[in-house]
Amino acid sequence: MPQPRAGQGKNLFQKVWDTHTVRTLPNGQIQLFIGLHLIHEVTSPQAFGMLRDLGLKVPYPKRTFATVDHIVPTDTRAEPFKDELAQGMINALRTACRDFGIEFFDIHSGKQGIVHVIGPELGLTQPGLTIACGDSHTSTHGAFGAIAFGIGTSQVRDVLATQCMALDPLKVRRVEVNGKLGLGVYAKDVILHIIRKLGVNGGTGYAYEFAGTLFDRFSMEERMTVCNMSIEGGARVGYVNPDATTFAYLKDRPYAPTGQAWDAAVARWASFASDPDAAYDDVVKIDAAEILPTVTWGINPGQAIFVDESVPSVATASAEQKASIAEALEYMKLKPGAPIKGTKVDVCFIGSCTNSRMSDLREVAKYVQGRRVAAGVKALVVPGSEQVRDQAVKEGLDKIFSAAGFEWRDAGCSMCLAMNPDKLVGDQLCASSSNRNFKGRQGSPTGRTLLMSPLMVAAAALTGAVADCREVFEVEAVGA
Repeated sequence: MPQPRAGQGKNLFQKVWDTHTVRTLPNGQIQLFIGLHLIHEVTSPQAFGMLRDLGLKVPYPKRTFATVDHIVPTDTRAEPFKDELAQGMINALRTACRDFGIEFFDIHSGKQGIVHVIGPELGLTQPGLTIACGDSHTSTHGAFGAIAFGIGTSQVRDVLATQCMALDPLKVRRVEVNGKLGLGVYAKDVILHIIRKLGVNGGTGYAYEFAGTLFDRFSMEERMTVCNMSIEGGARVGYVNPDATTFAYLKDRPYAPTGQAWDAAVARWASFASDPDAAYDDVVKIDAAEILPTVTWGINPGQAIFVDESVPSVATASAEQKASIAEALEYMKLKPGAPIKGTKVDVCFIGSCTNSRMSDLREVAKYVQGRRVAAGVKALVVPGSEQVRDQAVKEGLDKIFSAAGFEWRDAGCSMCLAMNPDKLVGDQLCASSSNRNFKGRQGSPTGRTLLMSPLMVAAAALTGAVADCREVFEVEAVGA
């Protein structure tokens, strides 16, 4: 797959990487300065404990921002939480932020939410930054032309203590998607298709630059959905070059520059975009018209098919795929060769850092208004932040969802990771707009997950089974 590098210019990854390089370490890794550090209640309390044990301070507290998202209940905000561990985690984060001088977006602050939702909506996420967070889906922020990556607890400690971390350089693959999407096809389908095409390990050692006429037309929220799942394709980083769409989104955000500083910032941000003659280690081109509404059938995001296709069979699989397909079929309890459409669902979840923003909720509300969730199906809509929640309520979306039989919740990660009361029970099958369909991902060791776009989740909720949103609804053309 790798092709000869071409051109003499630099791509965005190289520009941002070079700008933030402190030095090359003896082991060949690069010491990289981190422009923005985002933390939450799961991976940071231990890191703060390490700092205390070492007697260290946080030298750049204004470059770190905290929120609570993974463990916070979405059905009630009342404290103490029923889960004592969850209450202990949020208390520990509150104490650490106070002791180390870090701004904390607590519940009821109006700014709390999933870390990858609030960073962009507050204007903290900006082009040309290096961004780190103790969460796999930090690649979301690459939608703004930033280099953003998830890190582990020990690296959270390192960034808190030094504002730097050690990283291996990456190759860069340009993933170019050109053309227009068909009706009922969304950004979620685009990234699921890319992962299906390139594989869950295809991006190992790479940063993905998402480009082409489709991404040029995509909104920032659509770009975020794609970059969010870069990690699911094995890429450490996924990004889109900053442009007028990026700058318009950031304008007047609470933490964005203002006045003359804004004009200077836009000029600087634009300079980070890949040069027209930039070199790449690999280029992949995809026709947007070939992408259809997509559903995962297995236990990783690459095990996906179009909604009008059938579940794979071990008998017809290649030798290298037989074992993984057999394992997935056994766990998912799906019949090989059977159509995925019509598969009965128990739970339908619209939310997560992939698909819980206003554009997601507006699109679904437009189609479910006046309809009802099928009998026996539990359906949840969980906004990604308090700001999204409040705006949705202002527009009356909460009433539309509730009237249709969806449970309207408060902001949080909810059933994506299920480190909170929102969990699958037994082997329930969930149609989910989240990002991972791993074994046990949604809180039950035998729970099963089908990933799809929010409107596809809505179609499943209303029919009680996997359904083609184009058939269930009179789908209108989307932005791209």
